[in-house]
Amino acid sequence: MAVDRSRLGLTVLRICIGVFFLFEGLGKIRWFTDSSILRGMFAEWSRSVASGSVAQMYLDRIAVPGAAIFARLVPLGEITCGLALIAGFMTPVFAFVAFFMALNFQIASGAAFKYSFLTSGYGLPVLGSTLALTLAGASPGRAKKPFKAPPRTG
Repeated sequence: MAVDRSRLGLTVLRICIGVFFLFEGLGKIRWFTDSSILRGMFAEWSRSVASGSVAQMYLDRIAVPGAAIFARLVPLGEITCGLALIAGFMTPVFAFVAFFMALNFQIASGAAFKYSFLTSGYGLPVLGSTLALTLAGASPGRAKKPFKAPPRTG
């Protein structure tokens, strides 16, 4: 039996990034009852990003006004995406949600606009991994078999 190395590679990637998101979410469990933790992060980021930057506009218009909601959605989303990716459940959908959440953090913190984004383990590797799993299609390990036309008769 031949090993499908591409599928195996995507499976390893899916499980590893799933574990990453699961534990990121578990580390934010306190946010459910204390949104001031996230508000404090937003305040710190707001002081460190350039005035008038995309990050500053994002923080002022989206992140800060929605902090109470995001404090609950982020850990819930990270835990859910992590578990779904580990299990291989609807991989493209949950990988895209994870990509979107990670991208939001990169933009809000201003990290996406710095050179360090390219060398940070939380930047390009996370966004690249989740985007690759989104684009890969069916959940690795559960790929559908290609359609075969029935043999012609007569």
